[in-house]
Amino acid sequence: MKSYIPTIILGSGLLTMSGCSSVMTHTGGQEGYYPGTRASYEMLTDGNTSWGYKPFVALDMPFTAAMDTLLLPWDMFREDKSVKSRVEASESKNLATNSVIPPVQ
Repeated sequence: MKSYIPTIILGSGLLTMSGCSSVMTHTGGQEGYYPGTRASYEMLTDGNTSWGYKPFVALDMPFTAAMDTLLLPWDMFREDKSVKSRVEASESKNLATNSVIPPVQ
């Protein structure tokens, strides 16, 4: 029994830390499908991301994709009511109005 304890601790630690990009993007109000996987990909391809951080993002990316897959039904039926989405909706309405009525010159 004693030989299984490190394996159980390591396995539970990996399980609790997996998919952190997915959890962060779902609690942060990002919309769309697979937002955690998209965020991880953007971090991997971004030149400003530290070279020390990229291996952790690459290791976490499959777990993030699995977590995004589990949260896919929630993504399909949720409506984002964050301040950011309300401001973007208001700006898109203003742009539609301004394109119909051009500004006075």
